[in-house]
Amino acid sequence: MTSPDAKPGDPPPPTSLAELAWLFGKLGVTAFGGPAAHIAMMEDEVVRRRRWMTHDEFLDLLGTTNLIPGPNSTEMALHIGHARARWSGLVVAGLSFILPAVLISMAIAWAYVRFGALPEVAGVLYGVKPVIIAVVLQALWGLGRSALKTSQLGVIAVAALAASLAGVNELLVLVTAGLAVAAWRSMTDRRTARAAGWFPWPLLGAGTTSAAVSTAFGLGPLFLLFLKVGAVLFGSGYVLLAFLRSDLVDRLHWLTESQLLDAVAVGQVTPGPVFTTATFVGYVLGGPTAATVATIGIFLPAFVFVAISGPLVPRIRRSQTAGAVLDGVNVASLALMAAVTIQLGRAAIIDVPTALLSALGAAALIRYKLNSAWLVLGGALVGAALSYRPW
Repeated sequence: MTSPDAKPGDPPPPTSLAELAWLFGKLGVTAFGGPAAHIAMMEDEVVRRRRWMTHDEFLDLLGTTNLIPGPNSTEMALHIGHARARWSGLVVAGLSFILPAVLISMAIAWAYVRFGALPEVAGVLYGVKPVIIAVVLQALWGLGRSALKTSQLGVIAVAALAASLAGVNELLVLVTAGLAVAAWRSMTDRRTARAAGWFPWPLLGAGTTSAAVSTAFGLGPLFLLFLKVGAVLFGSGYVLLAFLRSDLVDRLHWLTESQLLDAVAVGQVTPGPVFTTATFVGYVLGGPTAATVATIGIFLPAFVFVAISGPLVPRIRRSQTAGAVLDGVNVASLALMAAVTIQLGRAAIIDVPTALLSALGAAALIRYKLNSAWLVLGGALVGAALSYRPW
């Protein structure tokens, strides 16, 4: 926490590994709703409550995260850990965020293998999804005020939102927005043309798409398959579904269609990163050992990419041209979050009780500054209670 004697311009004190582990472990248990919701909860904890970084610093990390493959919310946890406690912080924050979801997914996989069906979670999600909308909207409001520094950035944000809602590939939206802002500023300020501009575009093509050569199940091929997915995947859990279906169902025949859909459902309904789908798949195929191998494979590239890109963020911001690109990527990242929120809102607010939950959640955040983790837990309890009687 920030010292009461700290002055407004002073940097925050270093963060202990224990505090990082506590924060991201708590988020790993309570962060439902997908990457946009996870990032909103991180913003609430890191920017608003603990004041470990400013909105602008958080946005820079978010923009960089969106430009590399892998699970966005996990990579944000890694970036924040590195910013607060260097390399040990990166590892502690990442593992603390991932492990709760891994253990929950393993428990569900055990029940699935033993009883042949997924546990009932519809009631919990019925209450969680509406309050998640309020959490994400609060984050969008705070981050948007920092990101939309000029009218030009506002125009770019609106265009990025429209493109995202129209189904344009998210990476194309991000890169186009970044280049558009850089070109716009170059036309209005010729001095930027002489600035030392550079940007780590090679990161966009990181990873390979080589496939495992054997269709026989083994821990080695399993690890390589999920390592490939973690190294090249951009997008949501539905993109993950397409990748896994191509490899696990069509090519290798390790899973049936039904098993794959159940695996993706587990990743969607458990807290923490959606990539714990790999944990479930591994357990179904080969028990706890295979679950561990698959989990390490899919998350390992995120640690590598953040370790490479994280230290570059301050250098990017110091370059006028690269800073302009990052500003464009930042507003496009918020536009993508807004598009996901609109889509999630259509599925979450479906009747009067869910509308009331969302409205009350927003009021609790705005009026009482309620911690978003408690809000999510409260929504889960209300949803479970409401599911026992018809509406």
